[in-house]
Amino acid sequence: MKILVTGGAGYLGSVLVPKLLKRNYEVTVLDNFLFKQKSVENLKKFKNFNLIEGDVRDFNLLEKIANNFDFIFPLAALVGAPLCDKKPKEAKEINEDSINYLINILNDNVGLIIPTTNSGYGIGKKDVFCTEESPLNPISIYGSTKVNAEKFVMKRKNSISLRLATVFGMSPRMRIDLLVNYFVYIALKEKKIEIFESDFKRNYVHIDDVAEVFLFCIDNFNKLKSNIYNFGIENANLTKKELALKIKKYVPEFQFFKNEFTQDPDKRDYIVSNKKILFTGFKFKWDIDTGIKDLVEKIKQLPEGNYTNI
Repeated sequence: MKILVTGGAGYLGSVLVPKLLKRNYEVTVLDNFLFKQKSVENLKKFKNFNLIEGDVRDFNLLEKIANNFDFIFPLAALVGAPLCDKKPKEAKEINEDSINYLINILNDNVGLIIPTTNSGYGIGKKDVFCTEESPLNPISIYGSTKVNAEKFVMKRKNSISLRLATVFGMSPRMRIDLLVNYFVYIALKEKKIEIFESDFKRNYVHIDDVAEVFLFCIDNFNKLKSNIYNFGIENANLTKKELALKIKKYVPEFQFFKNEFTQDPDKRDYIVSNKKILFTGFKFKWDIDTGIKDLVEKIKQLPEGNYTNI
């Protein structure tokens, strides 16, 4: 089986690609190495690994290679509200326009599995779970571009969209700017933090389970295709304060303070139901506590460096 992973040297791709290689799939990574990351260097030893240094905005390149694969995982994206606010033109080109172009050139028999985001729900109703049928109301450039990308993808039958919760956990291409990762990093390095709008809720999911669900989608593609799935830990709809309290269990010296005067630029606030993916038979391996505990141990071992997309 031949698989193309765009953005395969990124935070998620660096966890997913080794799992695909270990299944003996022929895996091609297309990445522009925007952040100078070295996360795929150790994969060059695999005979079934191919690397193309290029950009998904290079439509001539996409047209040349896209239909050579059984599955495409379009992971290439500018991820997160802060980065997309900083680079709105690039966010639209990469997150949205490149997906639209890919859909238009892709043969019907190529399977497409895309990670989108549950941040498209924007601000939910209090105590009402967002399901895959809930109206989308993205409140950031990031959310809007990913919602539009999903619309393009779901026009074709051989596609699956995974609306990811806020991802956390270790990766060879580490990112500290993701909320759980950031809180744990600050808890360990600085011991205290001010939390803006501490009652805002969102859902979380471990990066290893995200990689595993991609494998699950390959194995069960005919059953799952033409569908959208929320993907997060069912009992991990947490406020920022609740998240901080969980981290404090593993970093007792961590102190956090509620800031009543500063607003969070990322205003999303919602709870999510993940029952649809659970009904397919997928089983999560990571819960929020196990993931936080693992992060605490491994962030302690990180060398000094820049681990952010911002």
